[in-house]
Amino acid sequence: MKMKKTPSASRLGFLIGALLSMLATGAPLRAETATPETAPAPAQSAPTPVAPPAPAAPPEPAPVTSAPPVSAVPQATTPAPAQTAVKKPKPKPTPPRETALSDDPTPALQPQTFFTTSKAADHYRQIVDRGGWPRVGVSLRPGAKGPAVSTLRRRLAAEDESLVDTAKEKWDADLTAAVKRFQYRLGLKQTGVVAGATLRELDVPAETRFHQLESTAQRLTAFDFAFGPRYIVVNIPSTAVDAVEDDRVVRRYAAIVGDPEHHSPELQAKVVAVNINPTWTVPVSIIKNEIAPKMLKDPTYLQRSHIRVLNAQREEVDPRSINWASERAAQYTLRQDSGADNSLGSIRISMPNAHSVYMHDTPSRNLFANDYRFLSHGCVRVQGVVDLAAWLLDGESGPTMSKDEINAKIASGEREEVRLTQHVPVAWVYMTGWASADGLVHFRDDVYHLDEVSAIAEQ
Repeated sequence: MKMKKTPSASRLGFLIGALLSMLATGAPLRAETATPETAPAPAQSAPTPVAPPAPAAPPEPAPVTSAPPVSAVPQATTPAPAQTAVKKPKPKPTPPRETALSDDPTPALQPQTFFTTSKAADHYRQIVDRGGWPRVGVSLRPGAKGPAVSTLRRRLAAEDESLVDTAKEKWDADLTAAVKRFQYRLGLKQTGVVAGATLRELDVPAETRFHQLESTAQRLTAFDFAFGPRYIVVNIPSTAVDAVEDDRVVRRYAAIVGDPEHHSPELQAKVVAVNINPTWTVPVSIIKNEIAPKMLKDPTYLQRSHIRVLNAQREEVDPRSINWASERAAQYTLRQDSGADNSLGSIRISMPNAHSVYMHDTPSRNLFANDYRFLSHGCVRVQGVVDLAAWLLDGESGPTMSKDEINAKIASGEREEVRLTQHVPVAWVYMTGWASADGLVHFRDDVYHLDEVSAIAEQ
């Protein structure tokens, strides 16, 4: 049997001496196969007590290299690249607003609107029969020259008879005025510049404009509205509310109307009361589609939203006792307390109708600054609704309550229903194209695509 060879005593002595020498001089030891994650800690001459770690900055990551061999000559190493700070993305700039609330004193809806709109539809049919109008296609502004300017003149002249010279290829003051008139009729800011929304509206085909006028006239055929000396009109595509007195708009407000999945309906009603600091009874559809799923995810949602649950006997029920996954959940009445978080805000304009919709305030007033205001579930939110309430309560319809008094009542937190002795007619209409009594033709976007439905029905 072979015996295992062992180092000689002199060899062992040499190794031990070298080891002691390295420990004394602090020379590094290296494990040949160690990685940064598994390398042993440097040897210490003697154990030391472990003190609690002092607060310090987080350690930098170890370099991905192993220590050099004992006999190696120290080499210069390339310093690790400095970590670059992660830049936060810059907030996207808010696009400039392109729409404008019209200052036209003529109401959107008048007794003769059906006839003037029908007449305008006939005129636009003739434009279509003549081949329509040219497409502009490029942005233009004062100072522009060339064939595109002449094209713009011909496009505007198709609707605007006051623009006579259509061959001129140089932009002049008459062209700026014509662009502003076009923007005025389309509910856009009167910048006199052809770009963005103005260019998009210019390039809408004449046939589309004809269908807008014709479809609006068809919808108005069955609209038998009881006009009075004072009335309110909401034109849904314009997202605007007109308060009309003696055939003139005395107040006009920006509005937020139903989104494409929750249309604000066309209707006729009468304003019967102004509710100050109202509560909100949640519609069944919102309970099913929004509240119930939220309660399944977060059982505290109703409590945080200040919404109470009432049974058929009007007794308050603990929301945690209800199975929100069942159909029975929608059989309860959900009522939100009045206050700053109330979905109706501080004012509700009561106007009983078959659709259970109304006009009201909102806690999300910042949304009125948007060009696109098709955001509600069907009701109409009114910017400056306190001013509208003060108009309704100026004594002409019975009770008198000034704007300051209304604001004081809101601040008190007290609920109050102020009923009108003379009800004020209100009409919600869907007019994408219409002509006012003076023959001026206006257009708005067909967000609900109702004109498309009318066009298909004709075919």
